[in-house]
Amino acid sequence: MEHFAGASAVVTGGASGIGKALATELVARGAAVLVADIDDDGAAAVAESLQSPARGPGSATATALDVTDAEAVARAVGRFSVDHGGLDFLFNNAGIGIGGQVRELTLAHWQRAIDVNLLGVVHGVAAAYPTMIDQGRGHIVNTASLAGLVPSPLLVPYAATKHAVVGLSTGLRVEAANHGVRVSVVCPGVIDTPLLDKPNPDDLPSTESMPDVRDLLTRMVGTPYPAASLARDVLDNVALNRAIIVSPRHARLVWAAYRLAPGPLIDQSPRRLRAVTGPRLDRSR
Repeated sequence: MEHFAGASAVVTGGASGIGKALATELVARGAAVLVADIDDDGAAAVAESLQSPARGPGSATATALDVTDAEAVARAVGRFSVDHGGLDFLFNNAGIGIGGQVRELTLAHWQRAIDVNLLGVVHGVAAAYPTMIDQGRGHIVNTASLAGLVPSPLLVPYAATKHAVVGLSTGLRVEAANHGVRVSVVCPGVIDTPLLDKPNPDDLPSTESMPDVRDLLTRMVGTPYPAASLARDVLDNVALNRAIIVSPRHARLVWAAYRLAPGPLIDQSPRRLRAVTGPRLDRSR
């Protein structure tokens, strides 16, 4: 708890899901939190709900933020850093799900996933890392996914960007250590958030093979884990400066199995996937 008391933290994607849970837990542990989200009303509602003393000794403010806008990210992080005399934590958490068979996806699907899930993290790093180097301290925490560690059919653009976030984070961690800056990457399993129930964005072409993500991941990986529980796991492991944070336990088991025998797991996955999805795999023919 003491690790976050009096600290300053920016959380992107903070209006719902994992971001909201992280902001809530940070306030409970005494941090001053900027809840940033493209959903400005949602971010404001979260920040307002965290102002009650019953929520904890920390505080929360909100800002509208589109993480695909590098200049906007730089302004928001810079302003918050100045107002709080520095920046202790940046949680690059904003993300979007893109699904369907690859043969149905357009370049627009790929571009949206890259813009939000990968470049959104890059923009956060670009905004916060120089400040943290100057301070000689700070911790960047990037939200990837179990899909960034193991194969994730029907969610390939999402998985590709999350693999990239893992690579970005682990490589940066090595460099940043020389400047006193820490970097961790969070790879959650199936977390009970609104993202599980969202289709592809309405402004993108529809994909007939877009899966029921909640059902697919529950059957392939495990029962959804509460976001609040994940947030506690994340902050406990951030305090310990863990490089790769995988939670809950069933996600760690899947990752361990893949590391032990990646070939057999990949080769067995088509049969498992077809057992879960049935004729959906053939709909776009």
